[in-house]
Amino acid sequence: MKRTLFSYLALSCALLALQLSSAQAAEGWPRQIDTSHGQITLSAAPTRIVSTSMTVTGTLLAIDAPVIASGATTPNTRIADDQGFFRQWGNIAKQRHVKRLYIGEANAEAIAGEAPDLILVSATGGDSALKLVDQLSTIAPVMVVNYDDKSWQDLALQLGRATGHEAQAEQVVKQFDDREKALKQRLQLPPQPVSALVYRADGKAANLWTSESSQGQFLEQLGFTLATVPADLNSSTSQGMRKDIVQLSGENMAQGLNGKSLVLFSGDDSDAERLMKNKFLAQLPAVQNHQVFALGYDNFRLDYYSASNILTLLEKQFTAH
Repeated sequence: MKRTLFSYLALSCALLALQLSSAQAAEGWPRQIDTSHGQITLSAAPTRIVSTSMTVTGTLLAIDAPVIASGATTPNTRIADDQGFFRQWGNIAKQRHVKRLYIGEANAEAIAGEAPDLILVSATGGDSALKLVDQLSTIAPVMVVNYDDKSWQDLALQLGRATGHEAQAEQVVKQFDDREKALKQRLQLPPQPVSALVYRADGKAANLWTSESSQGQFLEQLGFTLATVPADLNSSTSQGMRKDIVQLSGENMAQGLNGKSLVLFSGDDSDAERLMKNKFLAQLPAVQNHQVFALGYDNFRLDYYSASNILTLLEKQFTAH
């Protein structure tokens, strides 16, 4: 009798656990969404999303979220197409009829005209519309997200829950992670540690990616080791107290670029050559040993599309054929 009662209780507990697990897996609406600017409530899965951040737009497209419009940057540049959208996903945006709302600074009136049911705002960076949050909140729920302290995969999962596209987010992250793990086994890395940076066009400054940046985390996931910036370096950060970059200029640039290899984001081979010809950087071991590598122009901000392009380029540069 005791054994039968014990078996019944065990079965009941197992069924209860299964029910709780299923309920969590099929989370319904409304949903409470935690943001870096407090909690918002979404009564239903959004169907008209407006993104004020192009970095966030790329991730929304990757998880097939219903983004209908986005802010943009100056069109027809090395990083942007004729719409002013990032080149790595510009064609996807055209296929899905994503509207360009404005170029540069966010425009609340243009956003309101699209009748969104969710507005995405980045907390930091040049595409942040943080100062408009209160005004935008009168139009629709505003989700403020940080992309300077997490990988694009973490951002995708966060946006997946907010948009009801959890399954799509998990799928795209798994697909990428599987490819990344397979490539990691084949990579023949350049001398470590590395300094990962964006080299300014005038050659007078650079933004160094930290281990908290999406770019830094991306390299570390592939087995790269980031060089440690000297503690006494007179460096600064900007753009909303960002944690993902250290700004280097003047004599600090040579001191801060102390990796055995240099990895250039948002740059091509001509930028690598330009850096190596900079007389103020000539004594760097990475320059003297020609260990300077460029990863292309489409990764100033990382999303699924740009990260996938980097994997392709790294495979060409650092694997045996």
